[in-house]
Amino acid sequence: MQEMRQVQVIIRMVSIDHFESDDVVLPHREEEDMTRGFARRLAGAVGAVVAMGCFVTANVWAQTKPVTEKLRVYMVDVEGGQATLFVTPAGQSLLIDTGWPGHEYRDADRIAAAAKLAGIKKIDYVLITHFHVDHVGGVPQLVERIPVGTFIDHGPNRELDIADTARGYAAYEKILDSGKYKHIVAKPGDILPVAGMQVTTISADGKLIDKAMPGGGQANPFCKGVEIRPADVSENGRSLGVLVSFGKLRLLDLGDLTWDKEMELMCPTDKLGHVDVYLVSHHGWYQSSSPALVDAIHARVALMNNGEKKGGSTPTLETIAKAPGLETLWQLHYSAEGGDEHNTSAEFIANLQGTDAGHYLELIGDKDGSFEVLNSRTNATKHYAALQ
Repeated sequence: MQEMRQVQVIIRMVSIDHFESDDVVLPHREEEDMTRGFARRLAGAVGAVVAMGCFVTANVWAQTKPVTEKLRVYMVDVEGGQATLFVTPAGQSLLIDTGWPGHEYRDADRIAAAAKLAGIKKIDYVLITHFHVDHVGGVPQLVERIPVGTFIDHGPNRELDIADTARGYAAYEKILDSGKYKHIVAKPGDILPVAGMQVTTISADGKLIDKAMPGGGQANPFCKGVEIRPADVSENGRSLGVLVSFGKLRLLDLGDLTWDKEMELMCPTDKLGHVDVYLVSHHGWYQSSSPALVDAIHARVALMNNGEKKGGSTPTLETIAKAPGLETLWQLHYSAEGGDEHNTSAEFIANLQGTDAGHYLELIGDKDGSFEVLNSRTNATKHYAALQ
């Protein structure tokens, strides 16, 4: 008999802040033909539950979906920081950044809730793009909430003159020094060992890939007339950025990589080519997302992890809105700076102005290049068909 896999059916909550530890989790075993022995055990278990005064409806089981070969991406609301969880059909997980420290475990709890929603009990890889506190600060609280296997980063902190950065990095180093976790220092061009999707390092520690990715390599016409900015010497410019490929689906996350580094990456030669999804750099702040990058990658969807008063700069909102090929901009928060004129439509915003409910965005991707995005505030989904 083929080995049966343990899967879970999880009742979706509209907000992951409301997904508590005692929410219903219904275990079952998936196989094309359920054995009679397992059927008898299942019937006995259901009978025991009913005898205890509980009632399991047939409708719950009718809504059970078979295991699908989908990539799931959760953009967790950490109020202007970053925490993006990828879960592959192979059951492996990659979390990019961990949000802020403090706030009574707010960010760690929201990440753990997203993991529970995805049906995982461990995060295999945590990638720290850089050592600013809104990206690395949540590490100590995260490891108290959910097991972690391996941390990935760009190497030592280079921003030694900023106290918050030094404190955040010291707390992270303490976790690494505990000896409980594996550690990978990634370099441009490296393929990270995440099963079920290909994760290629594009930028790390101020360095960039020196060869074009498949689909790239052509002259970039969008470099013309773009402002030249001074070199960034902060941790932002050292961001560990990645290109995630899942079949034909391509997602780009460059952390807080800055304008000058984008220009180096994309001009005069476009080293990336087109992507389907752009996880907007730097929370949508104007220090990143140059037209040379945004226009060249031709993303169909942009996902912005901004806070109401952090990120979501008007110039960036304008650049993304007019980017070639863009179908939808999704935002974690309404941008106070952008106002009604520049924010995306309310249906594509997880948290409206003046709210802090922790609503998230979820992307469900297929290897044929099709995908959909869910807004947990509205529970509405928009589908994007595979390109022909």
